[in-house]
Amino acid sequence: MTYLDQTLSASGSLLEARGIIKDYGSVRAVDGVDFEIPNNCFVTILGPSGCGKTTILRMIGGFESITEGSLRLDGEPLMHVMPYERPINTVFQNYALFPHLRVADNLAFGLKLQKLAQNEIERRVHRALETVQMTSLAERYPSQLSGGQQQRVALARAFINEPKLLLLDEPLGALDLKMRRHMQVELKDLQQRLAMSFLYVTHDQEEAFALSDIIIVMNGGRIEQIGSPEEIYHSPLNTYVADFIGGANLISGTITKMHGTHSTAMIHTGIGDVEAECSTSVTAHEPASLCIRSEDLQHLQVPLADGLTFNATVTHIIFQGSSKLVEVKVADEKVVAKLDHDVPALVGESIMLGVEHNRCRIVHGKPFASGNIQ
Repeated sequence: MTYLDQTLSASGSLLEARGIIKDYGSVRAVDGVDFEIPNNCFVTILGPSGCGKTTILRMIGGFESITEGSLRLDGEPLMHVMPYERPINTVFQNYALFPHLRVADNLAFGLKLQKLAQNEIERRVHRALETVQMTSLAERYPSQLSGGQQQRVALARAFINEPKLLLLDEPLGALDLKMRRHMQVELKDLQQRLAMSFLYVTHDQEEAFALSDIIIVMNGGRIEQIGSPEEIYHSPLNTYVADFIGGANLISGTITKMHGTHSTAMIHTGIGDVEAECSTSVTAHEPASLCIRSEDLQHLQVPLADGLTFNATVTHIIFQGSSKLVEVKVADEKVVAKLDHDVPALVGESIMLGVEHNRCRIVHGKPFASGNIQ
């Protein structure tokens, strides 16, 4: 049972998308996607620009129509519900704060439209300010706040109406790296304290891993894989996911044998034969690749007793402090190893590398063309 199945079984489904299609004229932006968002869960749609992730967010929020398919929230259809009638709020990348209103008034704006009692408005605003640690800045205008502070106000304004689902469209994209990492911690902590489901959109895999309970990997309008960060990283279904998540080494090969229940296979590659676990989409007559994470490669003095060992020529080195990325060439294949900073390696020299069989994975598809390490 996958992590998603376990989570849905334990907490139930909040949002259900079935066969969602979005066409813009002759262009199909979203091509028949199916997914579920559990209650009290942080879900991220991860993919490159133009893959359809923001379009999905806008359809859920009601800002885009659905060409085909269905959306249900708590079992109720959403397709014909106006955006302002949906128990869903959105946090945008540009925050969309009212510049002429103070922080407290920005938060109170939506509550006043609902014609809530003044004491209820004040109670909710005070609680929201406390939640995002902005009580002391309640009387400031947005222009008097830092980017991180504006982000907190935008979040507070989104959850103060107590929606069932919070949508976040790359809300940390405008922040510098240090502030972005700080806000990642705050955002995940906020989701857990509110016990609310968040649906987050980003192209940043590090951000997705830091925040998410479940990741939906998209490419070209379709879903490639859904799973926990651990499942996505360690058990990619195909070469696209393996390459997009962490830039794994992908070595083209031929399946020579499938074992038992087809959970393991033997693959023949230019750098050797390997028996390893394989994704469910791998078959004996389809393209396949050997997937090796750079951090799983070892610098060796003697060959491994139970693993793949090969000699290779160093072509590039990038120093990263406690480690370094070493690109090597072997049998016309480029392979990148993440080694300790003190491992002796010089461009042009030959080194012995190896990986244990249980650290390898066989995935469906051929490798993507790539250049040198960046």
